[in-house]
Amino acid sequence: MTAKTEPTSNPGTIDLGKVAPAFTLTDQAGAKHRLKDYRDRWVVLYFYPRDHTSGCTKEACQFRDTRVKFDREQAAVLGVSPDSEDSHQKFIEKQNLNFDLLADTDRKVCARYGVWREKSMYGRKYMGVVRTTYLIDPKGRVAFRWDKVKVTGHAETVLKKLRELRG
Repeated sequence: MTAKTEPTSNPGTIDLGKVAPAFTLTDQAGAKHRLKDYRDRWVVLYFYPRDHTSGCTKEACQFRDTRVKFDREQAAVLGVSPDSEDSHQKFIEKQNLNFDLLADTDRKVCARYGVWREKSMYGRKYMGVVRTTYLIDPKGRVAFRWDKVKVTGHAETVLKKLRELRG
């Protein structure tokens, strides 16, 4: 997806310049991650529907393959889905991922970030995660947001925007 200078607002999403909602979530090993622990760093917070699916695997592997570039920009990469810690651990091992995946099993963080929404497939409506990425600046504000992310090339698009915003 090409980056838009001003994303269109979707219900519940956090607009540019607003403080990103605080959260505490556990990763694949059960360690707690709080957004405030990442102050003074950029954070790529990407929400994805499900471990072990083709689109989510492709997206995760792109972030894996560009991780060293994000490190050079002093940016943490964190994936979030409603899957369990155990599912995340298996996904990380299978795909050799080099960043943490956070478990939002009660979907509260997904809801706060406006990504838990009604979806439709083959005429059937259901609730699920709409693939969305937030770029959060070192002060905890939303610097950019990508809605309804198209997976191909997304990690590089985020990296390019990060570099642009960092100057």
